[in-house]
Amino acid sequence: MNPVEQHILNQEEPYQSIMLYVRSVIFKSLLCVEEKYKYKVPYYTYNNKPMLYLNILKGTNYVDVAFIQGVLLEDKYPQLKDDNNRKQVRSLQVQSLEDLNELQFVQLLKDVAEFLDNSRRSWVL
Repeated sequence: MNPVEQHILNQEEPYQSIMLYVRSVIFKSLLCVEEKYKYKVPYYTYNNKPMLYLNILKGTNYVDVAFIQGVLLEDKYPQLKDDNNRKQVRSLQVQSLEDLNELQFVQLLKDVAEFLDNSRRSWVL
């Protein structure tokens, strides 16, 4: 078992189910995604560029699906939230599987991938 799988399986419900579901949607939606275990969380890159990570912030009751360059997408996706006044990261806060609209999430992933494809650098800001 790899470190990401171990991390996810060590989570309590409903976080474990949410993370497994989000992970499966990421892999079925995008081909060039690589999963890593960085900063003690599941971390995903697209064509070697940072894309998103999954986290459970202390004192919260949701899985933070955090997009590294999310600030550039918040106009098109107002459901992306700025938690703790982060400069670039914006996230979906998923409390239950019912909270995540798969079609919108897939479109968000595709838009992020397109943005990263058109970006020359890993970090734009």
